[in-house]
Amino acid sequence: MKMYSSIRDPSDVVHRWVFDFELILFNEKNLLLIENFMYNWWWLSIPFVLVYIIIICIGQIWMRKRNKKFELRKALIVWNVFLAVFSFCGACRCVPELLHSLNKHGFYHSLCNPILKKGVTGLWLWLFIISKVPETIDTLFIVLRRQQLIFLHWFHHASVLVYCFYSYGLFAPLGRWFTSMNLCVHTIMYSYFALRAARFRVPRFIQQSITILQVIQMFIGCIVNTVAYKYKQDGYY
Repeated sequence: MKMYSSIRDPSDVVHRWVFDFELILFNEKNLLLIENFMYNWWWLSIPFVLVYIIIICIGQIWMRKRNKKFELRKALIVWNVFLAVFSFCGACRCVPELLHSLNKHGFYHSLCNPILKKGVTGLWLWLFIISKVPETIDTLFIVLRRQQLIFLHWFHHASVLVYCFYSYGLFAPLGRWFTSMNLCVHTIMYSYFALRAARFRVPRFIQQSITILQVIQMFIGCIVNTVAYKYKQDGYY
C-alpha cells in the first residue's frame, strides 16, 4: 500500500502521511457514486434499525432463558481497541478541516460549505457515516454478556444511524462539527472501554469526564443545528 508524505485536500487542508486508499474521493466519479447512493438509499437505515431492535429483544429473551452468560472479554477488548484506533485516525483527518474552515473562512462557512465531502476528509466523513452500522455490535456485547441495557444506549445507536445516513445527502456541511466531535469523544470512550474490558483500574474521574464530554458534544450539536436552521430560513444556505 502506497503512502504519500503530504496531500492537499480541495478544502486546502494539508494531510500528512496519507495512504493511497484515502484518495478515492479526489475522483469525481467515485464521489458522485457515493453521493447518489447515500441520497437515494439512505432509507435502508430504517429497516436496518428495525431489525436491530428486533434482534435486541429476541437476544434478551434468549439470554434470560440461558443459564450462563457469554464472557467475550478478549473479543470485547479487540473490538474496543479497533473502534478507538478508527476514531483516532478519523479525528486526525477531520478535526484539521474543521479548524481550517473556522480559521480561514469563519463560522458560516463551517456550517454551509459542502466541499467537506471531497478529498481525504471527505472519505473519512463517509467512513464515519458507514461506521454507525458496525457500531451497533456494541449492543450485542451488552446483550450476550447479560449486562443492563438502558433505553438511551440502543435509542442513541438507532437514531444517530438514521440521522447520519439521511443527513449525508442533504446537510453534509454540518458533518464538520458532528464528525469531529464524535470521533474525538469516541477515541477517549472506546479506549476507556478497552482498558476496563482488560481489567485495568481506570480512575473514576475518567468516566465522569467522558460523560461531561458527551453532554458538551450534544450541547454544541444543538447550537450548530439551530444556527444552521436559521441560516437556511433566512435564505443564506
